[in-house]
Amino acid sequence: MPFDLKEIASISGMPGLYKIIAPTRNGIIVESLAEKPVRSVAQARNRVSILQEISMYTNDAEATVPLADIFDRIKEKYGTNLPVNAKSSTQELSDFMESVLPDYDQERVYASDMKKLVQWYQAVSQFLPYAEEKATDAPAPEAAPAETTSAEDSDNQEDVKEKKAAKKKA
Repeated sequence: MPFDLKEIASISGMPGLYKIIAPTRNGIIVESLAEKPVRSVAQARNRVSILQEISMYTNDAEATVPLADIFDRIKEKYGTNLPVNAKSSTQELSDFMESVLPDYDQERVYASDMKKLVQWYQAVSQFLPYAEEKATDAPAPEAAPAETTSAEDSDNQEDVKEKKAAKKKA
């Protein structure tokens, strides 16, 4: 997944997204994703949600779609110019979600979830690098079989015999 969301978190009681820097005794040190990043400590009592662990409901009761996959779909379809923002109407947000994730569960994905998705995508796309996936269509180069000459084989066999003989003497 091109956006690396392993160290990006949303913290209850703190606006915006944060990059996790290091653990402390009482919580974690985080740095805000902003023009001028500010470091602070998120206490252990705060609920920290890692973005990589978040997913959205689909109409299939058993399946959800990870947030990173949704971000990839948004990047492919819209790039950084989204047709909606966090202040868009519920209908506009719903249309946007349907264009990105057609089978999202309209009963369990609320307008507030869609607003968060838009805000988070804008922050992530602005402050995190997007790593293009490597082309997997090209066949992998096959490793050439190791060729040994008969002289090398006999040298190797003699080395093995010498080692065995040395072990017997010891």
